[in-house]
Amino acid sequence: MLSDQFKRKIDYLRVSVTDRCDLRCTYCMAEDVTFLPRQEVLSIEEIIKLIDVFNELGVKKFRLTGGEPLVRKNIITVIEHLNDLKKQKKIYEHTLTTNGTNLEKYASILKENGIERINVSLDSLNSEKYKEITKWGNLEKVLKGIKSANNEGIKVKINTVLTQDFNDEEIFEIIEWCKKNNCDISLIEVMPIGSIGEKRFDQYLSMKNFEEKLVKKLNLIPSNFKTNGPSRYFTNKVNDQKIGIISAISHNFCDTCNRVRLTCTGKLYMCLGQNDFVDLKFALRNQSKTDIINKIEYAMSIKPKAHNFEINKNNFEGYVDRYMNETGG
Repeated sequence: MLSDQFKRKIDYLRVSVTDRCDLRCTYCMAEDVTFLPRQEVLSIEEIIKLIDVFNELGVKKFRLTGGEPLVRKNIITVIEHLNDLKKQKKIYEHTLTTNGTNLEKYASILKENGIERINVSLDSLNSEKYKEITKWGNLEKVLKGIKSANNEGIKVKINTVLTQDFNDEEIFEIIEWCKKNNCDISLIEVMPIGSIGEKRFDQYLSMKNFEEKLVKKLNLIPSNFKTNGPSRYFTNKVNDQKIGIISAISHNFCDTCNRVRLTCTGKLYMCLGQNDFVDLKFALRNQSKTDIINKIEYAMSIKPKAHNFEINKNNFEGYVDRYMNETGG
């Protein structure tokens, strides 16, 4: 199994299959973002080849991300391949993070191909506010997609980015909606990834302070429940709803990091909050599998102990110089 210089076992790969997205969430990317030329993007066959190499090295859990993974042409081929690995007991799980816009179309196909749970990004239940934060998103379309996934028996977890003076007063309504619709939820701090044309400080709301309010108001207790990601979970004493907290800045979780991220161009990022990467594309296209493995093992040797995220009014140090859609969440 892969391990880094700090003896952390790396058994989880998040694969960004495309940088393209059909929304423009304001905390994720600029509205006028320029997407990558198609010739720079790995083919479906190349993505599958890298998945197989990582699997041989002990990676047992995979998540497809983007951009929006369900806008990638022939993405089902990758999902089918992951399902074959799962049937052979070579992997434990393959999952997906989506904005939900194409979920109604794909829900049954995802279920048929072994996807048991997914994450769906949803930052408001107010259609006008949803359109504001996504630029042109259709809330009703996303809600229908979530319902379709539920009907297929796919467990849905909602990812909600907590944004100051935008949805912080709506969070309890979203949590209640999740409870009624059999969804768990993770509340996520804004992360300083990419220049979006406004100050992250103006968006940021510390989860540390909000968490105290959340626990008290909803009578929550800490839970031992874990997924492959960084959420710390609480449960409601009167129901089984799970509420996760992802607080990269106010409550650093790097000591338990078990994951790395592969972009659609073949860059392997050892940390979401760092700029360093190891490029696998040349080895993939021009060298042997041994060369690819050597590069992956080198990447493990330089995986940092922690990220550089920092948000305050006057200090912008620690910002990452790429958009979130390049590496996925």
